[in-house]
Amino acid sequence: MSNLILVATPLGNMGDISPRAIEALTNAGLVCCEDTRRTGLLLHNLGIAATLMRVDDHTEHASIPRVLDALNDGRDVCLVTDAGTPGISDPGSRLVRAAIDSSHNVSAIPGPAALIMALIISGLPTDRFIFDGFIARSGQERAAHINELALQRRTVILYEAPHRLHRTLVDLSVACGPERQVALCRELTKIHEEVWRGTLGEAVDHYGTNEPQGEFVLVLQGAPDAPPPTADDIDRLLIAELAGGASTKDASTAVSHILGVPKKSVYNRAVEITNSRKIAD
Repeated sequence: MSNLILVATPLGNMGDISPRAIEALTNAGLVCCEDTRRTGLLLHNLGIAATLMRVDDHTEHASIPRVLDALNDGRDVCLVTDAGTPGISDPGSRLVRAAIDSSHNVSAIPGPAALIMALIISGLPTDRFIFDGFIARSGQERAAHINELALQRRTVILYEAPHRLHRTLVDLSVACGPERQVALCRELTKIHEEVWRGTLGEAVDHYGTNEPQGEFVLVLQGAPDAPPPTADDIDRLLIAELAGGASTKDASTAVSHILGVPKKSVYNRAVEITNSRKIAD
């Protein structure tokens, strides 16, 4: 039976490619990748000649019939990402589902994963954690996402682009408090690998004066076991929701759900905050 094989590739250090990965890529009848030029260079450096097919966010659905045809013909198909483990904030899940639904075997060859490497070198707890991809870019969805993360008791792992990093740190500092610990990792396994550790407040200052370069993995300390929410907790989350564009009703509903407090009292406070801001304006 043919196989769909998810193959992890180096983040930046060619020494991290595994013998099993090389064997699978060498024997594959088709290699699916985000960028044929980048994967083509990787295979060239490994001395591997392979048929490549672009599979990214825009082409994954359309690529399914060709992948299934290759599997039905008895050829193994490898799926790789530009760097690291495929299917993590990258295309792949729909291909995997289609292969499973068509009764083909799906396996994986493990290897580098930026989120796991960042977690284990962060200095933060690793026994319980979540990976939450990229934070929503704007509006009410972003405010709600950040407020939810602020109350998460497990270590949180995020990806962030350099041009949005400082704003994300500011927003997290407001929602979590400036003393929450964070580790920021970039260029992992490369010559200029960098891991910055400190508080959110310190991170805001650091990256406010040092322009971020390259994509970051952000590892955030989980929220401490907290006593019942205070009035300040409610105000902080309400202000963040309202600033993100939420109506008074939606903001109070969201904060009531997050903190587990009665909606009526939260709504009354949201009205007070809204009215006080109107008077100030």
